[in-house]
Amino acid sequence: MKKILLSPDQLSREALIALIVQQAEQIEALQGQVKRLEAQVEKLERQIAKNSTNSSKPPSSDGLKKPAPKSQRERGKRKTGGQPGHNGETLERVDTPDAVVFHALRQCQQCQDDLSEVTVDRRMRRQVFDLPPARWEVTEHQAEVKRCPGCGWVQHAPFPAQVRAPTQYGMRALAQAVYLHSYQLLPLARIQEWFIDWVGHGPSEGTIQRALEQMSAAVAPALDAIYAGVTHAEVVRFDETGLRIAGRLGWLHTASTPDLTYYTVHAQRGEEALLDAGVLPACRGWAVHDGFTPYWGFTTVRHALCNAHHLRELEFLVEQYQAKWAKSMQLLLITMKHRRQAASQGLSRAVITALERRYDRLIAQGLAAFPPLPRSPDRKQRVAQHPATNLLLRLRKHRDAVLAFLRHAEVPFDNNLAERDLRMMKVKQKISGCFRTWDGAELFVAIRSYLSTARKQGVSMLHAAHLAFLGSPLIPPLPE
Repeated sequence: MKKILLSPDQLSREALIALIVQQAEQIEALQGQVKRLEAQVEKLERQIAKNSTNSSKPPSSDGLKKPAPKSQRERGKRKTGGQPGHNGETLERVDTPDAVVFHALRQCQQCQDDLSEVTVDRRMRRQVFDLPPARWEVTEHQAEVKRCPGCGWVQHAPFPAQVRAPTQYGMRALAQAVYLHSYQLLPLARIQEWFIDWVGHGPSEGTIQRALEQMSAAVAPALDAIYAGVTHAEVVRFDETGLRIAGRLGWLHTASTPDLTYYTVHAQRGEEALLDAGVLPACRGWAVHDGFTPYWGFTTVRHALCNAHHLRELEFLVEQYQAKWAKSMQLLLITMKHRRQAASQGLSRAVITALERRYDRLIAQGLAAFPPLPRSPDRKQRVAQHPATNLLLRLRKHRDAVLAFLRHAEVPFDNNLAERDLRMMKVKQKISGCFRTWDGAELFVAIRSYLSTARKQGVSMLHAAHLAFLGSPLIPPLPE
């Protein structure tokens, strides 16, 4: 752009007009640059302000500078510890202890008289629960060898099916190794160290790996039952998280109920993975999720959204933009949750209608403060909306899914169950870094599905693992 270097006295009327036009163009260009920079700064500030308490970012992304703990729970109304009506638990004495140690009273502690011959009035009892010194229990199997006098054939008595080698580890030891690996998330080397420290020596990494493979094959009937149970459940919680597999980003998916856990791994996150897993297409009840777009493509289920996500997103708008409607929406959702929990017979239609009207009014208030930007003349190009606008439009569009818990007692307020089922998988990745092969990842999620389900069923996971090695894995019943 040319600059006119003339003093005002030397300028003609035409030149003065040209100079004014040029300056106006420069100002307009600078204003455009300022707006773009302001938008970029606001975007960066939003990114910096987001953490695990006000967005869907995982706690692991917070780094060493953790945000101050925040909770939507009302403070000051409950003391620490057990609440009124809670049945306390303590370590109960047993009637038949394994060992009894007598402590004789031989001298009076007051006057030092001899009490050796004095009759005992009673005995006070205190019991100590401890672990016995651990050691390997070795069972030798001896099979008779005989020669048949009739045909001369030399033969031996059959060994039990699980006794296959001159020396080997038993089913309980292998079940312990599998449990430590697939539920307590210990790497193979540390499992071996644990056995060495506990009982003197332990199975090699190769032996543990073969035990994992054997366990994965043994629990196949249980996984079929878990899949059937999940697909027949009235409400299923779905979620997914990234997982490093074979040097690339893969995805771990879960379909969860209070009694069942079904994990799958896939190279994709979206519709293809959901179709291959086969759970969501086969469900006919409620699907609770976080609003990830591919979930909406399945129309055979009724959708319910996780409101814990909404509370965190609203918290961000309160912190970053001091949005009063967002704080009011938070309080309204929490009020809805508490009133629904307190109403054993369900809320009346009038109460539900009044709460929904308050919800609609807050959406309208929010859209008045953060109105949607008009669509671009080029309809192929999407217009970037403000984060508050995006949330408001989503809450309005999916109103029935957001408030499903209000009208249907079986629908939970949030998707925390599925998130809990995924959380420890991130710990697994922190410990091991990644799965080196897809076979290893699939083996892990198969065993983890089985053990997690056993835990939800109230069965000892060690016992469930032992049953699987014995050829009779725990088969969860189908929901009625």
